[in-house]
Amino acid sequence: MSLKPVVSHTDHAQGNLDAELIIVEFGDYQCPYCGAAYPVLKELMSQFGSQIKFVFRNFPLSEMHPYARPAAIAAEAANLQGKFWEMHDAIYENQIDLNENLLIKLAEKLKLNISQFKEDLENPALAEKIDSDFESGIISGVNGTPSFFVNGKKFDGAAIDLIRLLEENAE
Repeated sequence: MSLKPVVSHTDHAQGNLDAELIIVEFGDYQCPYCGAAYPVLKELMSQFGSQIKFVFRNFPLSEMHPYARPAAIAAEAANLQGKFWEMHDAIYENQIDLNENLLIKLAEKLKLNISQFKEDLENPALAEKIDSDFESGIISGVNGTPSFFVNGKKFDGAAIDLIRLLEENAE
């Protein structure tokens, strides 16, 4: 399966934005497997971040994970204040306590403008961005989280396998 649509300026990206190697994660903030992949991906970025453009797309499995979508909206709201990755990381680092109140606490900890943040949580454009990410996952053949794509092709492996792949290429 290949990634549709391709990575663009509307995606959340970090690392080397001009890198030839593009890794896309479809993630759910409440998914325990995404939570387990998170520290591995942090390690991947600390080792190989200069060689990778890492992209996160929202894929909240709302029926199983009632806080996944509110968390995704909170990350998108933080993005409007330039703190997407900070909120993304904070949610995964506090995943065990994830609920609506936690999202406000994290926004406070990140020193976001709270009244703006709360207003942005209701912004329909944020819900549309999440729906658009989710749609992209569906048409790209994502059937669970986390799902990874490497240079537009579905990667059949876990986050740890991405590190192995990069280590092999580095040798």
